[in-house]
Order: sequence, then C-alpha cells, then structure tokens
Amino acid sequence: MGKRSGPRRGSLAFYPRKRAKRIYPDVKSFKETAEPKILGFPAYKAGMTQIIATETYEKSPAFGKKIAIPVTVLECPPIVVLGIRVYEKTPEGLKTLTEVWAEKLSKNVGRKIILPKNYDHKKRIKEIEGMLSKVKEVRAIIHTQPDKIGLKKTPEIMELKIGGSVEEAWKKGLELLGKEVKISDIFTEGAWVDVIGVTKGKGTQGPVKRFGIKIQTRKAKGHRRMPGAIGAWHPARVLYTVPMTGQMGFQRRTELNKRILKIGTDGKEVTPKGGFVNYGEVKADYILIKGSVPGPKKRTIVIREALRKNKDLPLPSIEQIITKSQQG
Repeated sequence: MGKRSGPRRGSLAFYPRKRAKRIYPDVKSFKETAEPKILGFPAYKAGMTQIIATETYEKSPAFGKKIAIPVTVLECPPIVVLGIRVYEKTPEGLKTLTEVWAEKLSKNVGRKIILPKNYDHKKRIKEIEGMLSKVKEVRAIIHTQPDKIGLKKTPEIMELKIGGSVEEAWKKGLELLGKEVKISDIFTEGAWVDVIGVTKGKGTQGPVKRFGIKIQTRKAKGHRRMPGAIGAWHPARVLYTVPMTGQMGFQRRTELNKRILKIGTDGKEVTPKGGFVNYGEVKADYILIKGSVPGPKKRTIVIREALRKNKDLPLPSIEQIITKSQQG
C-alpha cells in the first residue's frame, strides 16, 4: 500500500456545496425561552472596525490592560410584525394551521408579496383562539425596513419564533401585531448569539481554490490545477468526496457563540470618517459583535438566541471606538 502524501484537502462537513436558495437566510431552529419575546432579529452588515477596551475578566492574561478587539458593526433598523403564524405537531413535523395578518401593511411589503384584500382581521383572530389547544408553536412573520436607512425599498420577510408557552406567545404576538420592534427589545449587551448569513459568492472555482489541493509539478501530464487521481478502480465511479470544480461561496452558514459588546442608538459613534466603504453611514440603531460575521457588506444577517451559549464572562469596558477613515 502506497504512502499517502497528506490528509485530504477540504472539509466534507458542508456538502453539498451549492448556492443558497435566497440571499438572506432562514432560521431552522430556536432556543426555548420562558420569556415571551421574538427570538431573533435581522440586521444589515455595515463593516468592521476595532475598539480599545479594558479587560475586566480576572482570569484573563490581559486583566486590567487595554486591548484592541475587532468588531463587526450591524445596523438594526426596527422590524415590523406583519403577521402571526401558528403550527400544529404532526408525525411528519410541524404543519401550518393558519395565520393572521396586521390590519395595516406598508406599501413596500407589496413589492415582495401580494397583499391580502377584503381580509377579516378579527374573525381570523377568533378562529385561532378557538384552536389554541392544537397549537404547538407560534411564530411572528416580520419584515425589515431597509428604506429607513436608505439601503433599498424592498424589505425581507421571514418567520421568527416567539418564546414562552403557546398562550403567552400568542398573547405577545397579538400585542406586537402591526407594531415596530427594536433590537433593544430582544437582546441586551453581553448576550451570546448565533449569527446566520449567506457567505460571499465567488462563482465557479477550480479544486485548488475551492478545496486547497496542491498544484502538481510542472512535468505533470495534462493539467496542473487538478487532482492527481480521481479515485480507485473500484468502486468504478467518481465519488462525491473527490475535489472537483464547482460553486464556491454564496452558501448559508451559521456561526455559534458571538457576543454583543454594545447596543447603540447613535450611528455617528461607530461610523468612520467618510462612512464605511461600500456601505456609507450608520443611521439607525446598531450593535457591535465581537469578531467577524459571514457575508459581504449590505447583506442581511439574522441574529438569534445562542443555542449552546458560553459562560457569562464580564464584558470588557469599552474606552474608544476607532473611527479612522477607511477611504483609501
């Protein structure tokens, strides 16, 4: 048996490596909470900067010292709850029972979906209240307001679960129906969150860039930027594990345990001189997430309650937010 030249190149954890269905992600699971509130929030990626902060965690090697921390700025214009959808549990999984829509809907929502006409709002609420015993889960249908920050007119529409018992979630949903919800109504500073986004699209790429395989020697037959062999004689087919040309990027990814370092209302505090490159100024509420998040600037990032959150360590004390010009 010949000696292998090294470990396989490229993770098999993200197969199939195909394009995401849409440019903003859906949330497939939520953390159960006792508090009745919406368990996620969509935001827009403005860019990255860094903060100067004093470490307050006593066991840290940098305790009491000033450190530089890279942060991502996410702009969070308020969302609007345009509907409530209820689900029942079946052997095949959750199944939609029905939904109720708000009485007044923004005109911009009509750019995304067909708005209901001759809709009896009160009758639908009574129907749902009569079947609450069958309901397993209550979700809010929300839409973003990118027009408030001058990004675009067409909003994103998605479902986000409402926490608490079914009765509490339904009551909370009715309370929020047709109203705006801010990021500060859902998350607090120091909260652990998961960020979900669609990564940068890089189009069709070869196996060297896509998987990181080695370039063959200059005397190799045929091509150099391809695998040396595409498999054994048997099984007499090419396995899916062989690095091949295909789609790279523009894939839905979830990053666990990111921390919110700051929630602010004045975008001037974090906007660099001249604005973020390829984004501009931050005009609405914003949050600072420690580290990076997937996707390019202007992309919609969904934040949810962390499923497996870390220990609640003391937050670093922010001394300064770097707003040096990023132009050139």
